[in-house]
Amino acid sequence: MKVIVIGNNHAGTAAVTHLRKFYPEAEVVSYDRSDNISFLACGIALWVGGTIRDPKGLFYATPEGLKEMGVKVNMGCEVTSVDFDAKTVRGTILATGEAFADRYDKLILATGSRPIMPPIEGVDLDGVMFSKLYQDAQTIVDRLRIPEVRKVVVVGAGYIGVELVEAFRRLGREVTLIEATDRVLSSYFDPEFTEELETRLRERGVQVRTAEKVLKLLGDSRGRVRRVVTDRGEYEADLVILCVGFRPDSDLYRGKLETLPNGALLTDAYMRTSDADVLACGDCVAVRSNVCDGPAYIALATNAVRTGILCAANVAEPKVPFPGVQGSNAIKVYDYNLASTGFSETVARARGLDVKSSFLEDASRPEFMPSSDRVKVKVVYDAATRRLLGAQISSKGDYTLAIHTFSLAIQKHMTVDEFALVDFFFLPHFNKPLSWLTAVALEAK
Repeated sequence: MKVIVIGNNHAGTAAVTHLRKFYPEAEVVSYDRSDNISFLACGIALWVGGTIRDPKGLFYATPEGLKEMGVKVNMGCEVTSVDFDAKTVRGTILATGEAFADRYDKLILATGSRPIMPPIEGVDLDGVMFSKLYQDAQTIVDRLRIPEVRKVVVVGAGYIGVELVEAFRRLGREVTLIEATDRVLSSYFDPEFTEELETRLRERGVQVRTAEKVLKLLGDSRGRVRRVVTDRGEYEADLVILCVGFRPDSDLYRGKLETLPNGALLTDAYMRTSDADVLACGDCVAVRSNVCDGPAYIALATNAVRTGILCAANVAEPKVPFPGVQGSNAIKVYDYNLASTGFSETVARARGLDVKSSFLEDASRPEFMPSSDRVKVKVVYDAATRRLLGAQISSKGDYTLAIHTFSLAIQKHMTVDEFALVDFFFLPHFNKPLSWLTAVALEAK
């Protein structure tokens, strides 16, 4: 059996390494247009802000390591077309322009995603950048070494944008964060959490501009970005980072395999596409959401790795079904730690769901102890069935791992009432007799 994997970042790397484990006799070939693999984009802000000095630690695999495992690794090779009937791929070796062709028995698509290019004037100006690839991060780091780069505008207040503004402030830059919706991180957290986050950003010198839409970018006579124009004002800028989201890289298969309207591939429980000999994983795939009980586009590294492993396990025959996802995530901004899973109340209502919620702020352990942290927690649940649909946590202390408990409860379709009576231990060193984890559920009306 010959398996070709197109794309070799998180999902593709997970697929090829586990193919060697599950099918050691298989011929495994990978193609990627880049010259590196497995870059942890979630560490870009750490590198930009100087928390880590050597970006080598942001790579957890190398082409050489995969070759030692017996994988035929082809870097700098861009696959430009796939003939799904003939089971062939064709492409170009970027360094030489030479064409190549190859044939597969099974194909794994791990083509990933691309940053969304907003349709505004001036996005091609010098100093306007994205933040996704290693090359993007290196360019940002290099640009910040220029003394004249003092004013930075970040467009988009999702996770990447919020993490980057902290990094830029740590370097002493003047930072403006512009977000089209009315709150930062509005896709993940409700106002009980984002209001405090925005306050902390402003206290540290970030100019937070929500409910504001970028109209165009203006440059100087040398084509360098100088101003950001919105529907509410103008901001000086020596550097602009666009963080407005991602879309599946669907050029190879769109119109040939079944997808969502945004180009994300639809698969069955075993990661097989509408072509039984083609599997897919990572950011080019719509994963099954246990919250909405259907396909959803949730581009996270955790989902990429798990779906890559499943592609390897199921490449010859369906063996291991995908258990679905809740979209669990977390972020640390200065001394504020947040985590969420499933739907926020805002998102659930926007989707037309009839939901209720319970919010609690409590001490992490008994008040008689020498110290404790204040923890905010919220659960969202279906008004009729009382099934858990989401949860959010924030604190100065790090309680983000507790979100995994809520994630599992959502996956298992637990009700808020069942969760309220789960057996959690008590010890004054760690928690209260009635833990905030269950207390928030007990208060559900």
